[in-house]
Amino acid sequence: MADFQKIPGDTCGCRTERGRAGAETTAVSKRMTVIGVGLIGGSLARILRERGAVGEIIGVGRSENNLRRAVELGVIDSFSTDPCEGVKGADLVFLATPVCSIGSLLARISRSLSTGCIVTDGGSVKEAIVAECEPLMPAGTHFVGGHPIAGTEKSGVDASFSTLFQKKRCIVTPTPLTDSRALDTVVRMWEIAGSEVITMDAAKHDRIVAAISHLPHMVAYSLVNAVEGYDRLDESILSYSAGGFRDFTRIASSDPVMWRDIALMNRDALLEMIDLFSGYFSHLRALVENRDSLGLEHFFAESKKSRDAIL
Repeated sequence: MADFQKIPGDTCGCRTERGRAGAETTAVSKRMTVIGVGLIGGSLARILRERGAVGEIIGVGRSENNLRRAVELGVIDSFSTDPCEGVKGADLVFLATPVCSIGSLLARISRSLSTGCIVTDGGSVKEAIVAECEPLMPAGTHFVGGHPIAGTEKSGVDASFSTLFQKKRCIVTPTPLTDSRALDTVVRMWEIAGSEVITMDAAKHDRIVAAISHLPHMVAYSLVNAVEGYDRLDESILSYSAGGFRDFTRIASSDPVMWRDIALMNRDALLEMIDLFSGYFSHLRALVENRDSLGLEHFFAESKKSRDAIL
């Protein structure tokens, strides 16, 4: 039998209330199920509850300790370790699991979804996920792909916080098959969470995040391994690292399993960016090798100009 536990007291009903900025917040769900109550799933549950945008929140996951902690923190109302049990009666399901598991998870829960249920996700790869998930949806249910561009290197429900998505972008990737009302609900959900929502083709999304998110993680992991693997001295030199190195490589503390899955699922776009980066790095090496002072200054100046423009 599934482990399904509730906190004492009645669950609140779906309601409308004033948000922090004074704007009216319209409820998006009477009963929401979050599968994967960690940094992303937990943070979304927190802000939607704070803004009065959800009624009951059910948490689903494999770690009972993490789920119990989520109840203690008030992030969720109850939990189940059985995804099929956890989604019963939900009108909105958020999948916050590793990208390689999203398709198989949806296949598992699809027959337990209620008519009218909207399923969305937070995976940072979209083309493969959307292509796999749309055909799995039973008649009368709807899938909308999404990706909040937010996060930290920490994980678990204790790492979640309600302002994670504020002033961040969230990309939603509808297709010609996407139900318009389901799309509106998902867009509104992320707007309530504080995000600027952009709709985009899934393939374009994957190429953009390969450049701005996936490649930087690969570089950070590689840099830490390179410095740790430096064998000219008879000791590890990582202990000498200062603020710059630690800031630059912070994301190398991210979950290795999650990033393994992302690298595999967004393989083609990531390889394209790795090759492009390798070309620039080779050019930089040549400038250093040739003692090209003007070339180095130009290389650094162009980079600074582009970086400053972001700010």
